[in-house]
Amino acid sequence: MKLLEGKVALITGAARGIGKALALRFAEEGADIAITDLVYNEAMEETVGQIAAFGTRVKGYASDASNFEATEAVVAEIVKDFGRIDVLVNNAGITKDGLMMRMTEAQWDKVLTVNLKSTFNFIHAITPVMMRQRSGSIISMSSVVGVHGNAGQCNYAASKAGMIGLTKSIAQEIGSRGIRANIIAPGFILTDMTLQLPEEVRAEWAKKIPLRRGGTPEEIAGVALFLASDLSSYVSGQVIQVDGGMGM
Repeated sequence: MKLLEGKVALITGAARGIGKALALRFAEEGADIAITDLVYNEAMEETVGQIAAFGTRVKGYASDASNFEATEAVVAEIVKDFGRIDVLVNNAGITKDGLMMRMTEAQWDKVLTVNLKSTFNFIHAITPVMMRQRSGSIISMSSVVGVHGNAGQCNYAASKAGMIGLTKSIAQEIGSRGIRANIIAPGFILTDMTLQLPEEVRAEWAKKIPLRRGGTPEEIAGVALFLASDLSSYVSGQVIQVDGGMGM
């Protein structure tokens, strides 16, 4: 039997990158998949097609994760379409980097809203669903920056640290209903965004990592699969750094 057979997974920000890798891995392990992103574009359509090739049910939804009402509406639509939600992955996020002395209020507000408020929005909407089921796994995608901080990313670090506090609190609130909540904190992952960095910059990053390389979205997906499946049935409130040892 596949690890996620019979489960429905909702993954936000999943049209590309890490979210897409998670969706494909979950589908490979038998899950039905609902993915959301800001718009339903060619990237999402391609991802939906690739997920469907595994023979599982899949549907993509255009929704602004940072909007409370839109999130409540899309979760209700997903429950109507799929009947239940067993796994929520909060993956939607952006960066607007800058040193504190030059950072604008708009840069701060946008990153906190998209990264942290979207996590609140989806957990708020999903909690009644999972409580009725008396089961569920909530996985929020933070960052090693949320654990250790990073110069020039105070807004991003604050949003990712906030996700950790939120998730640990939720794990305590709803654990008695059989719902688990955990954090994945990726390090330097080779995505379309990081691959655009100059090779010398990526080489400098690698020197700081004990494994001497960046990670892949598929390696993040492997950890997410563990947390989504019953293999982690007694794991909750944890922060798992997937960073090649960078955060030791």
